[in-house]
Amino acid sequence: MFAAWRNWRDKRRVKKMGYTEAEWEAAVADWPVLQRYQGDERARLRDLSFRFLARKSVAPGNNFAITDAMCLRIATMACVPILELGLDWYDGWYTVILYEGDFIPNRPWQTEDGVVHASSPVLAGEAWHQGPVILSWESVLEAGQGSNVVIHEMSHKLDMRRNGANGAPPLHPGMNPRQWHDTFTAAWDRLFDDYEQHRPLSIDPYALTGPGEFFAVCSEAFFEAPDSLHRDWPDLYRLLGQFYRQGEQP
Repeated sequence: MFAAWRNWRDKRRVKKMGYTEAEWEAAVADWPVLQRYQGDERARLRDLSFRFLARKSVAPGNNFAITDAMCLRIATMACVPILELGLDWYDGWYTVILYEGDFIPNRPWQTEDGVVHASSPVLAGEAWHQGPVILSWESVLEAGQGSNVVIHEMSHKLDMRRNGANGAPPLHPGMNPRQWHDTFTAAWDRLFDDYEQHRPLSIDPYALTGPGEFFAVCSEAFFEAPDSLHRDWPDLYRLLGQFYRQGEQP
């Protein structure tokens, strides 16, 4: 009953917003990932993006002027990972804050040497547990070649649904947590070894910051550079395909 009411509310809000298919297509036309979504998948992604904006607000940081096209682009990038999971996977938070460029969170920050600084370093994106997702528009526009700040932060939100952003999101029935742990650990060890030996890296070394970042960076690569991820880490690619219920083969 509640699901039916929520769907009715979503449709009512979408109709009131008045977004059109043409506006959506124009907003995402230059994002190469969208070429993989055609026909029914593309229509479902468009509708899901509209519903995302019916449930989430996009608020400006530092009075940045936000357009409908910006909102549609961010919503679409956010909805690609949950196309087969459903919008309910983003329950529990309500706001995307969009800055024009990188931003500095207003809070203390402790470095590895134990020194506490008055403010955090400059960021392109951030996801708060049960709080907003914060993005830099300049970084949103830089999506491609394996990176995507929107997918990165949204994957943190998915990860946070189970015990925080620790690289172990809630798995679907039939998925083996031990296999997930062992496969991701093996990929982590390989990336770390390649980094230490100055060899070419499969993904951005920022993934080595922690297990949650490793999952987020791998998720970026899964959608933005699936061929490369499948070539270098086929077992990890297959597990991500099972989790996102997409892309069994690149």
